[in-house]
Amino acid sequence: MADSLNGSKIAFLVAPEGVEQVELTEPWKAVEAAGGQPQLVSTEVGKIQAFNHLTPADTFEAEVSAEAVSAADYSGLVLPGGVANPDNLRMNSAAVAFAKSFFDAGKPVASICHAPWTLIEADVVRGRTLTSWPSVKTDLTNAGATWVDDEVVECSSGPNTLVSSRKPDDLPAFCQALVRAFAR
Repeated sequence: MADSLNGSKIAFLVAPEGVEQVELTEPWKAVEAAGGQPQLVSTEVGKIQAFNHLTPADTFEAEVSAEAVSAADYSGLVLPGGVANPDNLRMNSAAVAFAKSFFDAGKPVASICHAPWTLIEADVVRGRTLTSWPSVKTDLTNAGATWVDDEVVECSSGPNTLVSSRKPDDLPAFCQALVRAFAR
């Protein structure tokens, strides 16, 4: 990737279990390959259980909790999907506030699959155009967003750049777009 993150610190927000592993690991590798420093943030410090759809996969170590950090600590935010991951995050006020803080600060956010549930809870999708896993479409439109069925969407019609994709098959385009957004 031609875009360089020059050591920029990028937060990856996940719940203690339920994140779709490939939606965590592929963007993580893209951030590292572009010279960025990814950091795993969760609702609590410690091990997080990733999944390959509904099958438990690897575990990863969350270094910090969402209540201990803010957008001021990072250059951007990645919200991986998985069905249970954003469903758990949207029930945690510190995780929702952490995600919202990136919009308040005008910093880029990248969201894939079911991850927009966290953004809906943060009330930051109104007036924005994005994509997601198809079953999240109604939730997004009810929250005031415009939903499109595209591989990757980059929306700059709000306080920040919002990159979104639908599913693991979209990861190559998603990773390229998020690195480009974070490098700006």
